[in-house]
Amino acid sequence: MQLLIRYVLAPLVRLLWRPAVHGADRIPAHGPVILAANHRAAVDTAFIPLVAARRVAFLGKAEYFTGRGVRGRLMASFLRALGYIPVDRGNARAGLAALAAGRDVLRAGGVFGIYPEGTRSLDGRLHRGHTGVASLALATGAVVVPVGLRGTERVQPVGRVFPRLARVEIRFGAPLEFSRYEGLEGSAAIRRAVTDEIMDAIADLSGQTYVDSYHRRPDQSLPAAA
Repeated sequence: MQLLIRYVLAPLVRLLWRPAVHGADRIPAHGPVILAANHRAAVDTAFIPLVAARRVAFLGKAEYFTGRGVRGRLMASFLRALGYIPVDRGNARAGLAALAAGRDVLRAGGVFGIYPEGTRSLDGRLHRGHTGVASLALATGAVVVPVGLRGTERVQPVGRVFPRLARVEIRFGAPLEFSRYEGLEGSAAIRRAVTDEIMDAIADLSGQTYVDSYHRRPDQSLPAAA
């Protein structure tokens, strides 16, 4: 399945969507790396692994991996080949489970993809990042490569099941390393400073207006926790 994705699906995506990719060589060839991106559409999680030279692990809903029959098994196999990690998001401890999954990937020297905003932006702006990305970077020593996605919201607008053809641009920024904060991952102030630095870099790459407040969907009465 991984060979199918690498030699068939990835070239097909490049042929159909012709994504403009900038700075992909900034992803270190070895060692733990966090790809921290803005989030505009569901297809973001497909575009990033298909243009990155290294295998990228993303979190996926556990129910995507539990389908029955041939179709369910094929879907699970496909998602695992893309690098998805199943996480039960309906669990009250889902946030801790997500961080634990990310740490496992990074401590094994892999690449972990994360959206610090925590959800897709519905208003087109870049919102305040949750500090989980900083926790991962500080706990594992991973470098953070900021990623700016442009145009994916036109490929798959909210509510659209099948993607349409539209121009996509993916910009990888210079790696950020935070070894100067070694041993200080327990400090909330340090985690916030690291997260804000990452979000500033993402804003420069994505061209979005930054808003210093957590993204809140229409059905949320309270903002998400940091």
